[in-house]
Amino acid sequence: MTRQAYDNPQFYLTAPTDCPYLPDRKERKVFTHLVGPNAPALNDVLTQGGFRRSQNIAYRPACEDCRACVSIRVCAQEFQWTKSLKRVWKDNQDLIGTELPPGPSTEQYDLFHDYLNARHTNGGMTEMSPTDYSMMVEDTHVDTAIIEYRRRGPYSFISGEGEGPLIGVALTDRLCDGLSMVYSFFDHNETDRSLGTFMILDHITRAQHLGLPYVYLGYWVQGSPKMAYKERFKPQEHLAAQGWERQD
Repeated sequence: MTRQAYDNPQFYLTAPTDCPYLPDRKERKVFTHLVGPNAPALNDVLTQGGFRRSQNIAYRPACEDCRACVSIRVCAQEFQWTKSLKRVWKDNQDLIGTELPPGPSTEQYDLFHDYLNARHTNGGMTEMSPTDYSMMVEDTHVDTAIIEYRRRGPYSFISGEGEGPLIGVALTDRLCDGLSMVYSFFDHNETDRSLGTFMILDHITRAQHLGLPYVYLGYWVQGSPKMAYKERFKPQEHLAAQGWERQD
């Protein structure tokens, strides 16, 4: 990778807003644009440095008095299956994840809208229109895919694809050293499946098959119930001041 591929990005700082994870705190973010032919290389470098992608923007927290948000990545090639994770994997073997180009659909948006209304009623994304959702999926200059999860059908053994209603969706970037789960959502009525956990497990197995060392899960916030599930996937590495540190 040449220096020219990611040289001279312009960074900007947002105004303070209420923190979505910890009460009585404010958050700020530093961000830059991911556009043009150098965007994939820049996305690789910035993700390794703790940034996340949203459309054609890469951002990370830049809070003055708080360092609670910690970037984490799972060591996919050394992943340790626990009994509970094996159970989730087994319970969802009737699902197939099909990798597609990053294109939106009405079925995706309906599932996305229902998921937000059921699981994230106070989040800023609940007001997203179909056009907003389309931009979230399509507005990318990096190596991105949509993975759709559906049940196995009578012809799945021929097509290799699931059939029937959409159960879950993951918007995923492929990096030089792993897979980055940009956003995922699922049918909130399927309460016995632990679909969020299953989709992470599916990405770990995909990274293993691709020979990629990591699955990036974004930020973990100690003390935030919303983020507690990310601790289940071990071994993992946390990004600290001196670089990535293994957490066994």
